[in-house]
Amino acid sequence: MSDNKNNITQANHDSSVTRRAFLEGSLKYSAAAAAVAGAFSMGLPFGAFAQDSTPKPGGVLRLGLAGGSTTDSRDPGSWSDTFTFVGFSAVYNTLSEIAVDGSAIPELAESWQSTPDARIWTFKLRQGVTFHNGKTLTTDDVVASIQHHLGEKSTSAAKTVLGDVAQVRAQGTDSVVFELHSGNADFSYVVADYHLAIMPSKDGVADWQSGVGTGGYRLKAFDPGVRMLLERSPDYWKAGRAHFASAELISIADGAARVNALVTGQVDVINKVDLKTVALLKRNPNLFIEETKGAQHYTFPMLCDSKEFQNSDIRMAMKHAINRETLLASVLHGYGLVGNDHPIQPGSRFINTALEQRTYDPDKSRFYLRKAGVDSLKVRLQASDAAYTGAVDASVLFKEQARQAGIDIDVVREPADGFFSNVWMKQPFTTSFWYSSLTADRMFSIGYAKGAAWNETHWDNPRFNQLLNAARGEMNDPLRREMYNEMQALCRDDGGAIVPLFASSVAARSNRVSHAELTAPYGELDGLRVIERWWQA
Repeated sequence: MSDNKNNITQANHDSSVTRRAFLEGSLKYSAAAAAVAGAFSMGLPFGAFAQDSTPKPGGVLRLGLAGGSTTDSRDPGSWSDTFTFVGFSAVYNTLSEIAVDGSAIPELAESWQSTPDARIWTFKLRQGVTFHNGKTLTTDDVVASIQHHLGEKSTSAAKTVLGDVAQVRAQGTDSVVFELHSGNADFSYVVADYHLAIMPSKDGVADWQSGVGTGGYRLKAFDPGVRMLLERSPDYWKAGRAHFASAELISIADGAARVNALVTGQVDVINKVDLKTVALLKRNPNLFIEETKGAQHYTFPMLCDSKEFQNSDIRMAMKHAINRETLLASVLHGYGLVGNDHPIQPGSRFINTALEQRTYDPDKSRFYLRKAGVDSLKVRLQASDAAYTGAVDASVLFKEQARQAGIDIDVVREPADGFFSNVWMKQPFTTSFWYSSLTADRMFSIGYAKGAAWNETHWDNPRFNQLLNAARGEMNDPLRREMYNEMQALCRDDGGAIVPLFASSVAARSNRVSHAELTAPYGELDGLRVIERWWQA
């Protein structure tokens, strides 16, 4: 993914790379959406069981990963896919870390507190932490690292993540203060974003070129789009982490080649497993499948200001005309969950569990058509696998299902190249996707709020927008939950997005490596911390 296409501050809808980079770049800090209690109540596993729960030091971890690019850089503002996410998450630390239960816990910050309105946040730094070059961590390093992503000329993928920040400054020798434009109850999660890696300052500027961090591993070699080599830092400050002596990341773009590298023992872990191969891999007693539920969700956005879908009854008819269970089995081979026409994933601490799950109901679909004053409907769905693998197949299945409700969907296959610049958000009915491990506020703000750059349905619901602004700075969780519950219901029953599926992230590992019984229920590869958290078996 090209560095020069990451200027999300310009709300550049003309690049699918920009959109994907931003969405992936929002994964980590927003893992607040995942909470242990909520996920267990939904019966969701947090990760595969390890065959050996006792960490062992030493060994080499070899990762075969999709998502590497020759344009990758050491600049954290440019990191845009799994290869750099995973590799540099082992080199650097952030102020906070997302634990496996989805909570924000201290990392380089020892503690934090906010004003009652959640507008001013003070982070007290951990003492005695050193960079790989021997330099002691100071408040100047943190301020310089954050400012690296700010400013009018910044092209950092984290600039929008820090959009609430009005000022960042040192307070004394051990604290850093963030002043926000308005309250944000989730700000302790925001600073866990891996783009916000803390780097040493040099003449008041963050030194990203050196690749020096405070993490468990030192950067020994980096050939963009090809390979990254890491070596354990002997003086890592965090106990019980960074077990491998070294790690090697190999960029393998082709899915079949990744599987072959794992099966033949060339690598120990791969990501983005082709779902068609999972059953075959499961037959191999030396391999384990790692599934992260609800890592992304798929949508069929309908433009609410188009003549086809401006009537909410027409939108409701469409939502009842799709068989989600069939799509789950056919498109995802069971690796996912059905959606309920809102973007908050099952397992989120703010999921509305009282909201009835929408099901396939052609009769109810016809009811809403008649309510809208029509007996039948003909629409065009412009579909592309640029949205996700299987998007066109899902569209064809939708066409067959909707026919039972008197809805004729003309599926038009669009080329992947230029889909998100020429079709998405411009045509009335398309295919789309989102990475789901976002805080409720972040997901609603970027994809559903009035005037949001990526409000892919052009939806404008005054009550929703009012609740969104009120909930953002609300520190009372029960009250905030009530607001988010109502917002999900509004999306479900008035919004323009059909959300049929939450797709799992599926990786695989050999029995040469192991991990704790529970892994992170967000993102992929143990919340991208695979190198720091796993060990040799």
